[in-house]
Amino acid sequence: MPVGSYVADFLCANAMLIVEVDGSQHADSVHDGQRALALNALGFRVLRFWNDEVLREMNAVCDTIIAYAADKSLEPWR
Repeated sequence: MPVGSYVADFLCANAMLIVEVDGSQHADSVHDGQRALALNALGFRVLRFWNDEVLREMNAVCDTIIAYAADKSLEPWR
């Protein structure tokens, strides 16, 4: 989903929430940090999950996304 000059993996516009699913190439990525700051400046919260988290812990990932979509006061932990 296009958001400004970026493309989000998943977007919930009502919750102003972007969900990114990342591989190991994103570990310690300066670009991802800058991207998150730019998206935050547009009013979005950015949740990031590793590919293996999604594959191994799908229910927990979905529960987390639902919680963040329902409660706009929650802030991402990474």
